[in-house]
Amino acid sequence: MSSALRPLPSTRNRLGQMASQFSTSSAGVTLAELPKSNVFTSKLPADPAFKTPEASHKAPRETLGPRMVRGALFTYVRPEPAEEAELLGVSPRAMQDLGLDPSEENSSHLQALVAGNEFPWSEEKGGIYPWAQCYGGEWLTRSSRRKRILISNLGSKRQDGSSARGQANWEMALFESTNPYTNTRYELQLKGAGRTPYSRFADGKAVLRSSIREYIVSEALNALNVPTTRALSITLLPKSKVLRERIEPGAIVARFAETWLRIGTFDLLRVRGERDLIRQLATYIAEDVFGGWGNLPAAVSIREEQSQAEIDNPRREVSREKVQEHEGAEENRFARLYREITRRNAKTVAAWQAYGFMNGVLNTDNTSIYGLSLDYGPFAFMDNFDPHYTPNHDDHMLRYSYKNQPSIIWWNLVRLGESLGELIGAGGRVDEESFIKDGVNEEMEPEIIKRAETVIERAGEEFKAVFLNEYKRLMCQRLGLKTQKESDFQDLFSEMLDTLEALELDFNHFFRRLSGLSLSELETEEKRAEVASIFFHAEGFGGIGYTDASARDRIAKWLESWRARALEDWGADKEDERKGAMKAVNPNFVPRGWILDEVIERVERKGDREILGRVMQMCLNPFNDAWGLDASEEERFCGDVPKYKRAMMCSCSS
Repeated sequence: MSSALRPLPSTRNRLGQMASQFSTSSAGVTLAELPKSNVFTSKLPADPAFKTPEASHKAPRETLGPRMVRGALFTYVRPEPAEEAELLGVSPRAMQDLGLDPSEENSSHLQALVAGNEFPWSEEKGGIYPWAQCYGGEWLTRSSRRKRILISNLGSKRQDGSSARGQANWEMALFESTNPYTNTRYELQLKGAGRTPYSRFADGKAVLRSSIREYIVSEALNALNVPTTRALSITLLPKSKVLRERIEPGAIVARFAETWLRIGTFDLLRVRGERDLIRQLATYIAEDVFGGWGNLPAAVSIREEQSQAEIDNPRREVSREKVQEHEGAEENRFARLYREITRRNAKTVAAWQAYGFMNGVLNTDNTSIYGLSLDYGPFAFMDNFDPHYTPNHDDHMLRYSYKNQPSIIWWNLVRLGESLGELIGAGGRVDEESFIKDGVNEEMEPEIIKRAETVIERAGEEFKAVFLNEYKRLMCQRLGLKTQKESDFQDLFSEMLDTLEALELDFNHFFRRLSGLSLSELETEEKRAEVASIFFHAEGFGGIGYTDASARDRIAKWLESWRARALEDWGADKEDERKGAMKAVNPNFVPRGWILDEVIERVERKGDREILGRVMQMCLNPFNDAWGLDASEEERFCGDVPKYKRAMMCSCSS
């Protein structure tokens, strides 16, 4: 073994003992003390070529590169040694959520771990050892929403029709860790630590600029309470030169999530006809990711419409015996699993829409089973509100634009429904020995297809209902409303967005500036028209056909409606409380495209390491009025977006 690549000191998983040991501590534990596990690799099938960690560890590193793998969900691999690695940043919030002591940032073991130069291995058969997950993905083609392209682990085409290259399936999990205080289990992985069997024809590397972007946005979204994967650290690899649009320095992001399973994980299994693995993986997700079948939405009758109460509160107490008895007429447990995944993704995309966030590439391999924002490439936060905006400069058909995100996520969920179709359509037969062994026969095919289609159609209605409920809830919060009225959607939400689009006003600035207004400032039409200018850019408003007076008048009319609703919910004597509630959900800072470009330029070209820490501090506390850092920089980053840096676009390798 290379001296640069070595296992961490052996650590056994003593969760029961450690829970009481750490319950009185608030500082956190060391990396060596952090409880670690390998549930994923112990319960799912390994690459037949390397069935054990020992087999992989003894193999030369170059044999672990791209090749076709079947009948498996992962391969044991190990990171490529990194020379002269430099730790650029660690998220203190991530350290806390993992349960690590803040001082571990300076630990040589942690710095070596996140650079890929150390990893935990008990050296016991079947013990903890790094692995790479096998998954594929689908996306809409230009020509038709009904045509799809599948990516195998040896590659095919990108969504723009060009040959795939670069960073494909480049993640490498190190271990699962359990926070000893919260008992939350995460899978910690490295992105950019070298080739795996699933890298296709790529190099398995990540460039510094894309790594900085992911490191920042992961923690920024989490601070906004948007479900997301997380970033622990970013490490520069100065000796690693990576070819993308140009030759660039390499980097590694250490990131973690409750699970890294994706809808695309099922895609590959479906196209290969690996039905046993689909069942095994679905069971693993229900039992080991979601914590058991009892945590899923309760079954509802296939023949009846779901009530709004069932949609709002789906986890009714239903005995296992009742579910088994009625699984022919009701949804079986795999249909309930499908609904859980659907509901989670509906809530996440609602949060994207409410905060003006766009992923930029929403293939099925970028859509999380857990409902997490995942795999950040050409993402962006909205500047001027434009529902047609996409941050991906290859997305000429706008398939991943802001307005299309809910429908594209549902499209991906339909693909998952197809992968689970046999299971969700089987109803009460799902556990019959003949069905498990042989699958669907000609006699049962029409019934299974009909039931599966019904489940998927009903899940679509549930997706829309959950999405709208969550979107309305978040928008009410952002607008400082404590109650919801049917008229709010049209009179406040839609009219506000139409106004922002017509006048080319900044999306997130609008909410934050609204948060600071007193209702007394909006008592008369004259006052409202005067106040309206706080929402303009420094150079004024945009749009076509508006004068200064007509632009102010349009905003003033909306402010009149908003003031009436705010008074209705809060009264006139709770202004400070309302303002505080609004500022607590409307960020003063979001990492916009132009800010990220400046950070990348200063870190990569100018050797400025401090800027990364300052921006991370602002990301972790986005609702602050100030951060006590560089006051002029804070003001600039929270102020008007430079006119010619709005609505920036970038590539998938960004």
